[in-house]
Amino acid sequence: MTRIDFYVLDDDDPGQRLRMACRIIQKAFGLGHRIHVHTGSAGLSRQLDEALWTFRDISFVPHEVEGRDPDCPVQICHDREPDTAGEILVNLDSRVPLFFSRFERVAEIVNQEPAIRDAGRERYRFYRDRGYDLTHHRLGPPGRNRAS
Repeated sequence: MTRIDFYVLDDDDPGQRLRMACRIIQKAFGLGHRIHVHTGSAGLSRQLDEALWTFRDISFVPHEVEGRDPDCPVQICHDREPDTAGEILVNLDSRVPLFFSRFERVAEIVNQEPAIRDAGRERYRFYRDRGYDLTHHRLGPPGRNRAS
């Protein structure tokens, strides 16, 4: 069964949410995983694409937006489902993607911006009500991060 991880940021800065997505993607890529990122919009896909190029000077995460290269380890999509089942889905959309259960793990990143926070709560209830294994990581300012 798919494992769902919720990463909850203490602020409402959309840039922090993208940086957290980049950190999760970079870590998963470094461990050799294939990652599908579902953004829900072309604008957010472009922002994440840019963030992956600029968030760390010393690293590069190979990725493509709405691409079709099966060898690219990170796919950023807003209009299409993945072609195959995968290891990790990073969901930045406000809704649960219909294909989420094809992945071993799902990372949901939520901040305190009201629309994002409320949509995150709805997604949490969706997964919980269907019996999925949920893990909650509350991420505060540096030095105060904790998992619960």
